[in-house]
Amino acid sequence: MIDLDDEPDQEKRIEKLRAKLQELGDEISHESDLPADMEEEFLKHILEFETAEQLTLMQWLENAGLEVPAPEELTDESLPAKLWEVINRMASLGAYLHNTNHLSDRELYSYLYHDALREPTVLFPENPGYVYGIDIVGSGSEEDMQTYMRYFADDEYRQSWAKDFPDFEMPPHEVAPFDRDKDLPKSTFG
Repeated sequence: MIDLDDEPDQEKRIEKLRAKLQELGDEISHESDLPADMEEEFLKHILEFETAEQLTLMQWLENAGLEVPAPEELTDESLPAKLWEVINRMASLGAYLHNTNHLSDRELYSYLYHDALREPTVLFPENPGYVYGIDIVGSGSEEDMQTYMRYFADDEYRQSWAKDFPDFEMPPHEVAPFDRDKDLPKSTFG
């Protein structure tokens, strides 16, 4: 991080932030409609994110003292409690799940263990304004779009999508086989 405390001129602080971000390869427009105070805070947040150490969610959880056993090590009886322990601990770190109702507990835990928890990420657990969202059907793949439209999209969204993408084969709407999303931890910031 750069030291801005010794610079009384806000314009110069903003320029220092821009220069540091440019060194890191970020292109930040010099034209901003933001008030200077907001722009300075925005640039500080970008710099903090860009210079933070990336860890996998698995590392974050293990560093927080949580054991995350492989799915095959868990019985059908013990898996739901471990799944919720992982979900709640993720939320305490600022990582939240979305759109999970199409997966069984075991399928979701397996996805978390083998995929989502292995992705390098930046978290700021001390800053509740920073939220890391994991949308289980958010990859944009054809399969995820089909799943989203089948189980999660409301009629208005489905109609809008069909209008914008007339070649898309809209699946019939179905009630998701599980009802977990309503109980998932939510960020106070949405």
